[in-house]
Amino acid sequence: MADQFDLVVIGSGPGGYVGAIRAAQLGLKVAVVEKWPTLGGTCLNIGCIPSKALLHASELFEEAGHGFKQLGIDIPAPVLNLQQMLAHKSDVVASNVGGVDYLFKKNKITVFRGTGSIPAAGKVLVTPQSGAAQEIETKNIVIATGSVSANLPGIDIDEKTVVTSTGALSLDKVPGHLLVIGAGVIGLELGSVWLRLGAKVTVVEYLDRILPGMDSEVARQFQRMLQKQGMEFKLSSKVSGVQKDAGGALKVQVEPAKGGQAEVIDADIALVAIGRKPFTEGLGLEGAGVALDERGRVKVDGHYKSSVDGIYAIGDVIAGPMLAHKAEDEGIAVAEILAGQAGHVNYAAIPSVVYTNPEVASVGKTEDELKADGVNYKIGKFPFTANGRAKAMLATQGFVKILADVETDRVLGAHIVGKNAGEMIHELVTLMEFSGAAEDLARTTHAHPTLSEAVREAALALGDGAIHI
Repeated sequence: MADQFDLVVIGSGPGGYVGAIRAAQLGLKVAVVEKWPTLGGTCLNIGCIPSKALLHASELFEEAGHGFKQLGIDIPAPVLNLQQMLAHKSDVVASNVGGVDYLFKKNKITVFRGTGSIPAAGKVLVTPQSGAAQEIETKNIVIATGSVSANLPGIDIDEKTVVTSTGALSLDKVPGHLLVIGAGVIGLELGSVWLRLGAKVTVVEYLDRILPGMDSEVARQFQRMLQKQGMEFKLSSKVSGVQKDAGGALKVQVEPAKGGQAEVIDADIALVAIGRKPFTEGLGLEGAGVALDERGRVKVDGHYKSSVDGIYAIGDVIAGPMLAHKAEDEGIAVAEILAGQAGHVNYAAIPSVVYTNPEVASVGKTEDELKADGVNYKIGKFPFTANGRAKAMLATQGFVKILADVETDRVLGAHIVGKNAGEMIHELVTLMEFSGAAEDLARTTHAHPTLSEAVREAALALGDGAIHI
């Protein structure tokens, strides 16, 4: 007789493994199907976690080479040991995926190794790399298969010289010239890693700005900061071809987005970072009757249920920002719904972070969106140049920008460019979660001296005015 479960989750990325753990905590009998040899999905294995390891290491390398002297620390010029840096990245990944293994054992979650597909509601077929397929019976199925890197037509990715984020995390030497296709989060993060380690970096972006979707003022100022660091940009441009010469070097054809004279740029590595697309191949969704939208995402209702009873979907395979923490919250919500509780995600208060140096963090509405919606808003801003802790840390780049409703003072959005912005954004997320006003934040004591004082000052600027500027 086939195994019987209350819930089978296909995919063990942040959405899948967090949802599985929450469901197990609530008393459900849970299984997870994973085709990779390790748990954790893209994020833990070849995405968020390894990229942060390299971002941190490369920032320290840059700081040791250029920032220590002003602080009174005299050392010889640092020497890059790339193999050790990559080994550190691998150790971090192993520790994190091992942690998920431990949590699954602790919560008595059964893991099936192989590719999962859905022959019908209530059934999951697990096909291992070798051996016979196995069918599992379950009351509910959650599709949490995530996303894969998108590509441009006519470009062959080999993960050696033409790479996605996966290959860019494992280069065996620093490229002389790295050409990044796409000025979104992934391209800028990985471009900044190799820039700090000594590569020339050119970013080609189809739009006339970087970080599409983020606040345009933030994007403009941040682009200037990256240019000062040496990153070059070709905006309103598109890559129409990538060829390899006899020696293995790349010839990248770049032309204006609206058409015109093309130029050829020599590069050692080309990183394709134009975004990600939902991964639903091989799941048998069409045969199971699961409806997809025009972008290949699973259509779900407000409770994450697909067009078929008993089949749910979360994370990158459904609409919304492709963020690990969004998937995690959806995993928790769907588990609670299946357990008879009122699972819910507040999509108006999901932060996003660009883990460059300085970082960029955002939550809620951008100024562009408020203008387009005709909202009567006010702006409070405070620069880190006026923050005492930032001066002490040589981290005065950037600012805090808070957007609030003129009539109610309710905070509608917040944007931070600066050191540790990704850590500082969360008090604004919490404030927005409780529909807080700028005055609530302005009247909240902040420890001195801290970078977070700049957040309070921006809130004060929405009232009678900031104190320190």
